[in-house]
Order: sequence, then structure tokens, then C-alpha cells
Amino acid sequence: MSDKNNLLLLFDRPQEPVFMPKGDQKKAFAVPPEYLSDKYRPIGTQVTTRFGEEASERIPVKRISIPPLGEILELSRDSNFSLFIPKHRKIAGRLIDIFLGVRNVDDLLAVAVYARDRVNPLLFNYALSVALLHRADTQDLDVPSIIHSFPDKYVDSKVFSKAREDATVVPEGSRMPIEIPRDYTASDLEEEHRLAYFREDIGLNLHHWHWHLVYPFEAAMQIVNKNRRGELFYYMHQQIVSRYNFERLCNNMQRVERFIDWDGPIKEAYFPKLDSLVASRAWPPRVTGQKLQNLRREVDGINLDVDDMKRWKDRIYNAIHSGVVRDRTGTDIQLTENEGIDVLGNLVESSILSTNREFYGDLHNTGHIMLSYIHDPDHRHLESFGVIGDSATAMRDPIFYRWHGFIDDLFQEFKATLPRYNENQLNNPGVTVQSIEVDVAGGRRNILQTFWQQSDVDLSRGMDFQPRGSVFVRFTHLQHRPFTYKIGVQSNQAREGTCRIFLAPKFDERGNPWLFRDQRLQFIELDKFKVNLRQGQNTITRSSADSSVTIPFERTYRDLDTSRPQGGDALAQFNFCGCGWPDNLLIPKGNPEGFACQLFVMISNIADDRINQDPAGQCNDADSYCGIKDKLYPDRRSMGYPFDRMPRNGVDTLQQFLTPNMRVQDVSIHFENRTFKPREGTN
Repeated sequence: MSDKNNLLLLFDRPQEPVFMPKGDQKKAFAVPPEYLSDKYRPIGTQVTTRFGEEASERIPVKRISIPPLGEILELSRDSNFSLFIPKHRKIAGRLIDIFLGVRNVDDLLAVAVYARDRVNPLLFNYALSVALLHRADTQDLDVPSIIHSFPDKYVDSKVFSKAREDATVVPEGSRMPIEIPRDYTASDLEEEHRLAYFREDIGLNLHHWHWHLVYPFEAAMQIVNKNRRGELFYYMHQQIVSRYNFERLCNNMQRVERFIDWDGPIKEAYFPKLDSLVASRAWPPRVTGQKLQNLRREVDGINLDVDDMKRWKDRIYNAIHSGVVRDRTGTDIQLTENEGIDVLGNLVESSILSTNREFYGDLHNTGHIMLSYIHDPDHRHLESFGVIGDSATAMRDPIFYRWHGFIDDLFQEFKATLPRYNENQLNNPGVTVQSIEVDVAGGRRNILQTFWQQSDVDLSRGMDFQPRGSVFVRFTHLQHRPFTYKIGVQSNQAREGTCRIFLAPKFDERGNPWLFRDQRLQFIELDKFKVNLRQGQNTITRSSADSSVTIPFERTYRDLDTSRPQGGDALAQFNFCGCGWPDNLLIPKGNPEGFACQLFVMISNIADDRINQDPAGQCNDADSYCGIKDKLYPDRRSMGYPFDRMPRNGVDTLQQFLTPNMRVQDVSIHFENRTFKPREGTN
């Protein structure tokens, strides 16, 4: 069997032909003549000989019977690709199934080499990534971050002319990072631009892309049908909306306005300032005042009316209020207290797990499509979709958060129908949280500190037809100083428990204390972990770096040359760990005066939390938003517990909600408007 790491070379410089040398070691595939695309087959001997001589090693490619690609080839190589478009996700599922269906690594390499120069590069990257993550014989491979293959999705288009010049003219050891200005998509005249540091954060958009790699909504059933997948779709996106609202309040803005008027003009404009190197086009902007329109785009197989979405919405609301959804056979399925949210999540998204896609439709995905084609609904101008139509770029656009504000409101409508948690479901008799403090590295107690940090990322693997060698860009992002929780807990006996840590703004946008029914939706999860309590007094210490929500900076950007395990199970787990909230955005920005927050800590009863499985040896350091590879979700409670339901009677404030195993500590987030160069400021 050939070295399966050679599969990763297929991600290198995605528009260069497959026979050109790949990677820093300049390896070349020995492509059989019949595998060459029609363009190169007539001159196959010349090109393979020429580039084979430049290679340090020639990788043999097996001759096998190639499955027919058929409709997969209908998406041209110079088109953009979107999972939200039904035709695209159908052919993506077909290609994933082909990659999953071949017998071994050698056959997979052969099929992938054959497909690479025929299939749309973005579609190929997605399908091969999903297949490598889910095949038993390749899941220990490191799937490169999409920013290395398609940096144009994340970086100011002006950078690439400078990068090409540097790659061609400047010797590798003398190249300086190309700096991307922090404010390059709008000016301060645009109020929404205050949140650009969050929306356009590269790590944030990579998280969204990788989450959809791990949880595809169309492919073989064994890949899509993961434990509590629909509920995780709800919770991960609910937390995105809560975190966005937190950032808005830090910037003296109101919470996001749900997108519910589908006939009126959209006030938010967005000009992405990105080019698609695959399509050789600029990503289309959306100007102020545009409205949703019926879509008639034959080239994309899209024929949708705004009224379709309204019908689906009404049917979903009817299902929520009746507590029942109808499957394809007409059988009623109860939306139960614990499993109902999972059924609803799959139905709203919708994935192939939807109980009845024909009746309840494809609401969430269609919203993305409608918004992404708002500038050219009937293809008269031959324009492609906007950034909200691509999971790798969607979170850049302000309308993403308005749309998901509506989607989350729909889920909250269901949550409001569930029984309230009573005190017995919240309390943990015999456990009392007595104190909470936060110690910040180099700072004062209970004052979290944020600042600007610059970091470098290498774009060279995505720069086709350029000389080899690293080309770095330097971008500016939010960062926080590391901190440690110290939690004092009294227990009347030795026991286990689950420590749950959340953070919320202390006041609403008017500066008033919250009603708990509103504040509960503002809590963002910071951490969740098992604790072993001794009888008597306990002090729990926990580093912010160990959060169950985040992954380290290096894994977000997949700089695995410096931090990757050597192989086997460790690398498979590491790969899944590419899914996780970026560590630099664990804490909201705050403000220079110190933004008032409430830190909530709860030690819940392990008897109601525990999942009987061994999580050891699995990637579980970002399980709150991503689950655990090949395992059950590691918490039996509803995601977002204890804030996922309306409060019990008589509870109007957070203080009234508390039971002895909970405690709240006032903290503040102090933003220091300084920029630290790479490797400064984080000690």
C-alpha cells in the first residue's frame, strides 16, 4: 500500500494540474495517460516527462476501473460551489459516496487523482475532506484547513498581487509578511462595521466551515446520522447568535434584529472585498434596501418562491404548537421533551434526516440561498452567489446573524413549550458553590483583559502557478490574556459532578438589569468539565486554555507541522479537533471602561449528566459545540442546560433562579486598544 499521506498532496495548489509537483518536497504523481483530462491527454507524454523531471519523487497511481462521475461534472470547474444549493449538495453527496465506496487507500488515490482535474476544485476539496474524515483507513490523516487551499475566501483580494510579486521576485528567506489592514471592508460610517473584527475573523469562519465538514447534511446515512446532530445544529448556532449579541452590547449596539419581514427591504449592506480565484470573479456585494425575490436560476437548478419559505415556516410553527410532526408516510411523530429538539433541528436545517423534507421543506438552507442571490435572482447578469451562500464565508455578512436570529427564535418557540426545570432538576443536594474568582495573567482579579493581536498565516499552498516557498500574510484579531477560574465548593460527601461555566452581560442595551427570561438567552458557554469533590471544602482550579468550547490557535489554522501527533489514533482525534470555537474569541471584546458581566458557575448532579462511555483517547477538548468523534454527545442534559428552558414560576431575576449548587460572580471585560505583534502580549 502506498503512503496515504500522499492523498493530502491533492489539496495543494488546487488549480494546478495533478501531474505538477506537489508540496514542499515537490512530489509528483505518475498519472496514467488515460487519467489525464481532455486538455492534457494529447500532450500527456510531454507534460508528465517535463514535470516528472522536476520532482523529487514520483508517486505511483494505480490503474483501476473508475466509477462514472456523471452529474458530478455538471458543475463547471470555474463555478463557485455551495452546500446550500440542493443540486450542489446532491452531487457533493454522490462524490463523497464514491470516495467512501472504494476498497482501500490505493484505489482512493487513483479515483481522486482521476477526479481532481475534472471536478470543480471547491467541490473536490469538500468531498475529499469529508471522505478522509470519515473513512476508517484515512481518519488519522490531517485534513488541511481550507484557508491553505483557498485563501481567497478569507483574505483581502489586494493581497494576492503583492503575494505573487514576492513569490516571484523576493528570495524565500527575505520575504516579509504582507499586512492586511483591520478595516478593509467598510468605514466607521457603517455602524455594522463595528462588528467586523468578529464577523470577519478568519478563525470564526474556519470554525463554521469545519463544523459543516464534520456534520454534512447530505451524504451516506452513516456519515450524516450522528448522535444528537439536529440538536447540535440548534445549539451551536444559538451560541453564535448569543456571542454576536454579546459583542454588539460591548460596542453600544442593540441586539441583532431577527430577519422576519421577508417582503421588506434589508437595511444592511455588505461589500466583502474578496475575489474568487476559482471563478475569477469578485464576490458580489449586497447594497442597502434590497428585497428577497423569487429565484429562477435554471443553471443552478433553483426554482424557488418566497412563498415557499412562508409555507414551510407556517407548517413548522404548527408542528411546534401541536407537538407533532408528520413523516413521509403520514405517521405522527411526537416532539418529546428530550428528543424533540433533535427532530426539529434536522427538519429546520434541513438534512437528509428530516422526517419529511417534502412537506416541511428546506427552510434554513433556502434562506441562505435566497439571500445569497438577492442581487441576481434570475441570473440575467450571470452573477454567482454572495458570501452568505458559502459555509466558509457566510459568517462575514451581517445578514447571517439576522437570519439565524430568526432560526433560533423558531427553536426557542419550541423550547417555550417544554416543562420548566423545577428546583429538583437544578439542585445538587449537599453541594454548595461558595466562591468564584478569576485570576488573569498579569492582571487584576475578576477583570478579564482583551486586546488586538497580529498573527501570520502561510498562503503559498493555495497560490497556483507561482514559484514555491512560503508567503505569509499578517492579520489582526481579537485576543485575551489567559486566566484561571478558582471555585470554592463545599460537599457533604465525596462525589463527582459536572462544572458548567457561562458568561452573560449584566445589563441590557438600555443599561437596565435583565429579566431572567431574556438574560438566559444571552449566556455564552465558556467551559464544561467533570469534577471530583472530596467531602468538605474543595477548590477547583481550571485554566481558560482547557475550555470545552475552544481549540488552540494552531489547530484552528492547522499549523500541524509544529504541533501534530505522529500518527494512529492520536492523529485521528487531532483531526476531528479541527472543529471548535477559535480560542482567541472565547471572551467577548468588552470595552475600555470595563464591560460589566456576570460569571455563572454550577456543579450539576452527575447522576443526571453522565453518559456511560469511555471518552478517553478521543478528541473531546471542544465537545460543547462539536461533540466527540465516533461517540455519544458527552452530556445527557439538554444542550445549553440550565438556560435552555423558560424559568419556573416566581423566577424573574438570575438571583431568584439560583440554587445552592450555583453561584454568580460580577466580572468585567477590559479592552485595551493596543496591537501586539506576533508572539507578543500573550504571556
